[in-house]
Amino acid sequence: MLLSVAALLTGLMLLIWSADRFVDGAAATARHLGMPPLLVGMLVVGFGTSAPELLVSVLAALDGHPGLALGNAWGSNIVNMGLVLAVTALVAPLRVRSVVLRKELPMLMGTTALSAVLVWDGMLSRLDAALLLVAFAALLAWSLRAAREHGQDALARETTAQLQADALPLPRALGRLVLNLLVLAGSSRLLVWGAADIAEWLGLSDLVIGLAVLALGTSLPELATCVAAARKGEDDIALGNVLGSGLFNTLAVVGLAGVVAPVDVEAEVLARDLPVMAGLTVALYLMGRGRRQADGVITRTEAGILLTAYVTYTVWLLATMGPGSGV
Repeated sequence: MLLSVAALLTGLMLLIWSADRFVDGAAATARHLGMPPLLVGMLVVGFGTSAPELLVSVLAALDGHPGLALGNAWGSNIVNMGLVLAVTALVAPLRVRSVVLRKELPMLMGTTALSAVLVWDGMLSRLDAALLLVAFAALLAWSLRAAREHGQDALARETTAQLQADALPLPRALGRLVLNLLVLAGSSRLLVWGAADIAEWLGLSDLVIGLAVLALGTSLPELATCVAAARKGEDDIALGNVLGSGLFNTLAVVGLAGVVAPVDVEAEVLARDLPVMAGLTVALYLMGRGRRQADGVITRTEAGILLTAYVTYTVWLLATMGPGSGV
């Protein structure tokens, strides 16, 4: 048990340390290769912050713990919207200037609804997972089109400024990318092994450990990135991290894990975790969409509502996670 706890904590620390550096290396490399700034902001930064969730979930599925994968992905979405975005907006209210991000808000609601439909029968089959991956491919195609049509979007301007401030020579960017990818892979392996062993020792399901522990741990890089962006006035980058991560987790992370191993979805997940994720997604849409030509704004009051919802959910989850709870 002590060895498993040590593996879990070590894996978390290494994962947090390497995740942000991995995204920096990937973003700098993409810019050197001529990728448009908007595409860097949408794909490399937005999706790249979910690299920990992807590696942890796929490894968990390969190791025969698909529930750990689903709990990590959906739990990360809950953490990102209820904790990461809330804390970021408490630091500084977030103004949504990006047209592209305002279009991503309803997309996130749509992908959440698609996930709900696919798992409503209590199973995420390989066919269901393949449909999520098809939807992800469509999202990638839309991202490429958006980068061509909205090259001067607010997100593109903020990403350009960030890339210039954090400029790295190509050899150093590549070195950072490769090194931290290896650390991410190794730390994810430690994390999965430790979490699965602890779940078995405590008599808890993989899903609950994914929701309660892994989701928080793998979302900490997003928290650091979003708070730093908000303090520099890069509101769209902060929101883009959360939206990009949510889309990536819902479609790519769950899709890849489900293709590796079908997932049994317990009734408690449909009654507790899925409604919370969907409710936070709708709330985020209402807060960030704006009205007519006005920018959307996530105020400190709204951030407090999100944070209260997350704390309430966490207490609910912990209260029902004891041995014999059925989850």
